Amino acid sequence: MTESVIHVEGLGKRYRVGEREPYLALRDVIARAVRAIFQRDGNRARSDEHIWALRGVSLDVNRGEVVGLIGRNGAGKTTLLKLLSRVTRPTEGFAEIRGRVGSLLEVGTGFHPELTGRENIFLSGAILGMSRKEILRKHDAIVEFAEVGKFLDTPLKHFSTGMQMRLAFAVAAHLDPEILLVDEVLAVGDLRFQKKCLGKMEEVSGSGRTIVFVSHHMNQIRRLCSRTYWVDAGQIRMNGSTQAVLASYESEMMAGESVSGAARVSHAKAQFLRWGIADRPDKEAHALSTLGPVTINFEVRVNKPVTNGEHGVALFNSSRQLIWAQAAQNLVLAPGVHVFSHSFPMLPLRPGVYQWQVSLWDNAEKLDLWDSLPEMNITTEIYQHYRDEWNGILNMPSKFEDLNGASDEIPSK
Repeated sequence: MTESVIHVEGLGKRYRVGEREPYLALRDVIARAVRAIFQRDGNRARSDEHIWALRGVSLDVNRGEVVGLIGRNGAGKTTLLKLLSRVTRPTEGFAEIRGRVGSLLEVGTGFHPELTGRENIFLSGAILGMSRKEILRKHDAIVEFAEVGKFLDTPLKHFSTGMQMRLAFAVAAHLDPEILLVDEVLAVGDLRFQKKCLGKMEEVSGSGRTIVFVSHHMNQIRRLCSRTYWVDAGQIRMNGSTQAVLASYESEMMAGESVSGAARVSHAKAQFLRWGIADRPDKEAHALSTLGPVTINFEVRVNKPVTNGEHGVALFNSSRQLIWAQAAQNLVLAPGVHVFSHSFPMLPLRPGVYQWQVSLWDNAEKLDLWDSLPEMNITTEIYQHYRDEWNGILNMPSKFEDLNGASDEIPSK
């Protein structure tokens, strides 16, 4: 039986526009007093406008799960992690956390530019909740991970930005909480160090700890998370398997960048109308969740006879890389609506968003060229290498056998 370690019900956070969160620091008390002196004349331009950064959010995370949070900038992901971390208080609702929480909300928390790298390890570690004994025990591992050993006794202000980020992540990554909340920290450093950070996160997730992970890098979410929440405008828009949620999210992001709202220009003779996966309900007509046989249909309206037609079809991934293309020639089409059908034994593509492009020509004259919308979402199970850098275009199930495997039995003479 699974055990929920994070239980959230109706969580919401409201802010007043132009006003900070109240803090108990002495400097803020003094600043309030000074402002009050100048605001007695009624000159205070106080805004009564409120915005909800988060509202009505409910979710559950089970022990040992690695759960992703995705969404646009400003959607409320960081606010949600701050509420779970108790950095800020909710306006409504509640969150129950069962276990010691570690938060990687801002890389570099507690660093001081005048202190050396070594001194900052102890300072930042203490702020993040590590005891001196724990910091001493992990000191060498932190330094080795950050790759700043020969600069360790140099003041931090002389470190490059990349060196500071590496050291900050190294300290934070060596926490040992039961629940880890991570906000976009794997974007630090160069590509090689990002892969190293990702490997560390995999190590943490493999130890059975619970992780809630925010990232704008969808491949990182795919690699680490079994389940994902899509946060949109302060609310949970979708929750489910990572493949399904990312496919819907990426499809919308791509559609928003496309020219789908613009009028298409086509020849008076013909125009493509729509496309879909055969034998699927309308709401599933553009999503592929199995690796079995599949038929793709394209509807085209032919207004005038086509005497020597050619129909092209191509499939592109989200990077506009050509995956496959084919052409049917010598077509004779009467006026009316035609369905161009393409059948495949399987489409073994890695999960993600893809786009069909179809065209129709007559005697070398282009009648229509259409980047078919909406995009096709591939939400099949992943059958690829566990290391993201070794994932390719194809996603094919395979069977491994050691045909000449060694045996523990001693062969008879």
